[in-house]
This record gives sequence, structure tokens and C-alpha cells, in this order.
Amino acid sequence: MKKISFLLIFMILNVFSRAEEGMIIPTLLGAFESDMKAMGMKISAQDIYDANNASIKDAIMHFGGGCTSEIISEKGLLLTNHHCGFSQIYSHTTVENNIAKNGFWAKNLQEELTNPGLTATRMVRIEDVTAKILEGTEGLSAAEINQKIMANIALLKAEALDGTHFEAEIKPFDFGNSYFLLVKETFQDIRLVGTPPKTVGKFGGDTDNWVWPRHTGDFAVFRIYADAENKPAEYSENNQPYSPIHHLPISLKSREVNDFTMVFGFPGTTNQHTVSTELDFIINTLRPAQIQMRDLSLSVINAAMKKSEETEIMYASKQARIANAWKKWMGQIDGLKRGNAVSKKIDYEDNYTTEANSKEEWKTEYGNIVNELRALSTQFNKSDFTYNMYIEYAYVGAEIFKRARAIDQLMDLYKEGKTEEIAKIIQEQKESLNSFYEQYDINIDKDIFLLQSEYYKKTVDSAFLPATLLKSDLTSLQTNIFEKSFLVDQEKYLKVLNNFDKMAKKKINKDPGFAYYSELKQIFTDQLLGDLRMYYGTKDQLMKPYVKGKYEMYPEAKHWANANSTLRVTYGKLEGSTPRDGMKYTPHTTLDGVIEKYNTGHEDFDLEPRMIELYEAKNYGEYAQDGELWVCFTGSNHTTGGNSGSPVINGEGHLVGINFDRSWESTMSDYMFDASRCRNISVDIRYVLWMIDIYGEAPHLVKEMTIVR
Repeated sequence: MKKISFLLIFMILNVFSRAEEGMIIPTLLGAFESDMKAMGMKISAQDIYDANNASIKDAIMHFGGGCTSEIISEKGLLLTNHHCGFSQIYSHTTVENNIAKNGFWAKNLQEELTNPGLTATRMVRIEDVTAKILEGTEGLSAAEINQKIMANIALLKAEALDGTHFEAEIKPFDFGNSYFLLVKETFQDIRLVGTPPKTVGKFGGDTDNWVWPRHTGDFAVFRIYADAENKPAEYSENNQPYSPIHHLPISLKSREVNDFTMVFGFPGTTNQHTVSTELDFIINTLRPAQIQMRDLSLSVINAAMKKSEETEIMYASKQARIANAWKKWMGQIDGLKRGNAVSKKIDYEDNYTTEANSKEEWKTEYGNIVNELRALSTQFNKSDFTYNMYIEYAYVGAEIFKRARAIDQLMDLYKEGKTEEIAKIIQEQKESLNSFYEQYDINIDKDIFLLQSEYYKKTVDSAFLPATLLKSDLTSLQTNIFEKSFLVDQEKYLKVLNNFDKMAKKKINKDPGFAYYSELKQIFTDQLLGDLRMYYGTKDQLMKPYVKGKYEMYPEAKHWANANSTLRVTYGKLEGSTPRDGMKYTPHTTLDGVIEKYNTGHEDFDLEPRMIELYEAKNYGEYAQDGELWVCFTGSNHTTGGNSGSPVINGEGHLVGINFDRSWESTMSDYMFDASRCRNISVDIRYVLWMIDIYGEAPHLVKEMTIVR
């Protein structure tokens, strides 16, 4: 217990040598307050996070479980990224009422659009409960320790929720070296208020994704609704706009280079402790193969979307999901190679081992950890590669596998004789069939299947390939599956559901599409799953002392817990970068650049006529700075996936932008942060308000907001 307490002291007291790196747990902000103020922050750490009083954290919402959003009015108005609300926007889009293309602004509350299943979650409080979680674990075996921890977690969660409508979660940080209690409030009635046209919200498309200079108006507006007591509730016509504990004032003041910036949000995943052998495998083997798999899917989808507006609406959200990681990975590889990341990892690990062996008490606990982690990675890289390719093939690729998995779930229940659960899931599937098949094109799917099957067969070890794939001509396999399987036809699929007991006895297993998926799954279960459990389980066990050793042996170094979709703060400055020789990135872009890109004639830079008219008239209202309308800016804030939609907050605690991306060179920061090149990209809040007020002609929404001029 004393060692754990010692570790926590290091977590709290160590200040980064560079403030830009790291994602700080809000309860630890006090240790960074003086550094933040030296960089230009005027508010206090308590203004940012206070468990007992209104603070900025009460305006920060986890949007849909994967993005961040922020409350900007007393009536629950919510800002996030256009790409975070993409699926909701397209769910309300039809050829006849193409709000994705034309934009949409609700004129009143009655016009705001409901989004079943969408949530927004507020962090009520965060508490370090490490000592309580580990209480009573001394002297126990590994299995007994785990049981005791689970029991302690259950008890603490029950105590935290007693007499409330909140939710609670206890998460391990730093591979179990510490634990934090997260008490949350989740709202379930989130309505779409407005979106710019896709020529703004997705301006630049895949061409500009992960790229600077950037000119994307990546924002959308939602609203939180609550019941008569201002508490979360399922959708009801009687619900009212939520009255928040805090909402962010919006600054229209001029920006300057080196202004303090803070990003407050829910970053998803970082992997700063990945060892050299694994990182080398990721850079040179895994990522290139994943990129190629997605390249094949996108080649089919992109071509089909260009031919038909209906297909574009059907596949826009799917295309965006596939393309986002595809391009990110390319930049990630480039950044890690340019930064000599593997060599730097090797140097650090060798130094770590030398340091560990310099003291007897360190030698026992940390002396051989690096060698063990390297050996483990080398041993299981092949299994990890096969698993990730299986995910790309059977989960990200052809959608026929999605329907196969749905049937497979029913078949598993059938084998267990769980008739009541089968009936429930069949009903759920019936209710969702229309939405799936309305967004499904068999010709697109069959082409993706063929291209990916060819590459999968070529790159995956034959020991992990289905016999059907090994022995079949791929064109014949494609034809047999897509012409005969019920999985690709809604009527036939519904017939199977309606006669499931009868079909489950023989016919389903004989279906060529389901039979092929079953082969894939069987290989995963029988040949891969055991290795993966061994690999990931052992790696976590070794990572715990490895990370603990970093805190203990390098107390003056910068330390922070990997992102894990919990609320974090990162701070830096509004600044550009010099990512490579001969190239310098300025810190902001303007509407002039939007027009310049439009004039290239590239389809990713299309604009609606209204944008040209307003630009030529220089109708910028009160949102310009020195005659220019800023569109985007970069900052030295350490961000990752999940920070999309996060507010960018200035030194006064006012909203100045919405984070939505990183530069291509910055995507390496999931594994290694380079302060000279890693920059987050945000849309300037003045451009957002200009789009709402002047372009979108929805000034009533701006009137809701607290504007700081």
C-alpha cells in the first residue's frame, strides 16, 4: 500500500517539462495550475473542475459515447463536430429533403429532430479510490486479488449511487496502478437543432482529412432535453430543454499567436507505453495491411457514391467511418518514421533496463520487464496481425458478415435452448431490418467481398484461412454466396426469422454466406482466441510494473495516464508548426483559403452559391478579425480520437473553438508525442457563429448564447 501511495504522489506532483504533452485527470489540475497560469490562464483549477460547485466540467458532455460536446446556452444548446453527428444528420436525410446537402436550422423547438439512442453524459464527479479498491488485497494470490478488487468495486459503486439517478463506473488507470470512481449523469433525449451543408461541414472531404491547412466548418448543433424536474428522461413530447449547471460563454475577441488554449474532453485511446518491438510491427507490418484492406473497400464505395445521389446518402456515414482511420494510419506511419520513433523507444528501454539494474530493489521488480515485453510482442505479433486482419475483413469490410453475426447470435442461443431470449432478439432484429437494408447495396457489398477476400487470402497465413477460401475460385465463391444466401435479401432474411425454429435445425447452417462466416469464426475461436487472451493478459500484467517503474525511477519526467475515454484536460497555445524541412504551418486559415480551394474545381471543395455571395460581399458581420474571417486554427494541445467536438477554451474560460482533428504528422501522438510537430486542429467559434447567424439565417440561436465581445 505504501508503494501505491508513493506512485500516486508522483502522479500528482510531477509537472511536464513541456506543458503541451499529456492528458490530465481533472482532479489533478491543482498541480499544474501555476504552469497553466504562466502560459496565460486567468481562471483557477477549481473553476475548471469542482465536484461540489458549478464549474466548466459541468458544460462538457460525452456525446454518443465516442465524441465530446459542450453546452453553450441556458437552454441546453449543444455544440459538437459535424462528423460526430454525421449518422444523425444522415438519418434525417432523404433525396426529397436532403438536409445533409442543403443544411438545416430549426426555427423553433418544435422543428428540432429526435435521435433515438443518442446520449449526452455529464461527469458529476471523479474520485481517486485506489486505496479503497486495493484494501484487503495484501498477501492474496492473483486470483484472490482480482476477486477482492471486484468486490470492492461493487461496494463502492453501490455507495456512490445510493439515493441518486446517476451512473457509476470505476476504471483502472496506468494498468491498475491506480483506480478512479466516475459518477455520471446520462441524458437520453438529444435533438438535432442545426447543421451546415456538407460543403461546409465536410469541406475538403478525404483530400483534406488529417491535413493542414484546413478549412472545414466541422460543427453541428444539438439540444439536450430533460423531464419536468430537469432530470434525464427518454424522449417525450413533454420534455423541456435542459437547464445546465454551467454553460460556456463564447468569445468573439481577437486571437493572437501564443494565446493560452485548453481542450477539455473525452480522449479515447493512447498507447504511449508500447514497446519497440510492437511499435516496429505496427509501423511496418500491421498498419500497411489495414490501410490496404480499407483502400479496397473505399475504391468500391467511392466509385458508387459518385454515380448516384441516393447511394451517396446511403453510404456517406459508412464511407466516413472507414476513411477516417484509413487516412489517419497513413499519417501515423509517416510521423513515426520521420520521428525515428522505434529508435527512440529502443534507447529509452535500454536506459530503463540499465537504471532498473542500478539498485537491488529496482532490479527485482523492473530489471527484466523490457526484455519480457519485447519477447512477448515478438512471440505474438503473428497472432495479433491475423486478429486485426480478421476484424478488417469480417467487421469493417463486406456487410454481409454483419447479418451473419446477427444470425449467429440467435444460433448460439438456440443451442443453449434459450427460447425467451431468442424471441426477444428476433423481434429486435425485425424492427431494425428496414434501416439496414435501406442502406445496403448488394452490388457494392459483393465487390468489396471479392477484393478483400483476394487480399485476405494473400496476406493471412494459410493455417488461419477457411478451407472454403483456400480451395475456391474467388469469383465462384462470391457468386455462390451473393446469389444464394438469404443474408443479402430482406424478404428471405425475414422469412428465416419468422420460421427460425424450423430453419435453425438444418437450413441456416447450409446457407453459403452463413457457413462461410461460421468457418471464419471457428478459426478465430479455436486457433486465435487462446493466443490473444494469453498475449493481452500477459502484456497488461507486465505493463503494470513497467509503468510503475517509470514513475519511481524517473520522478522528474513527464508522466500521465493513457487516454481511456474519461474526462481529461490538455493545455497549450495557439501556434503553428514546422513539421519538416522547408515547410512551415501558419496557425490559422481564413475564408480566403476556402475560396482558393473552391477555385481549383476539385469535387471535395465544392461550395453552395450562398457562400460565394457572402464572400464577395465581405458580409462577415461582427465575426471578422482585421477584415478576415478565421475558419480554423492549430494549437499545441495533445488530443486523440474522442476529443472530436471538444471545446477549445481560452485563458478566461471562454469558448474560442471546437477541436475536430490533428494534422497528418500529429497522428503519431497516440504512440509518441513530438512537441515540434504535433498540433490539434479546431474550427474557430466565430466561423461557427457566422455560419449560424448570417449564412444559416438562424440568429435566434445566437441570441440564446452568452457572447463575450
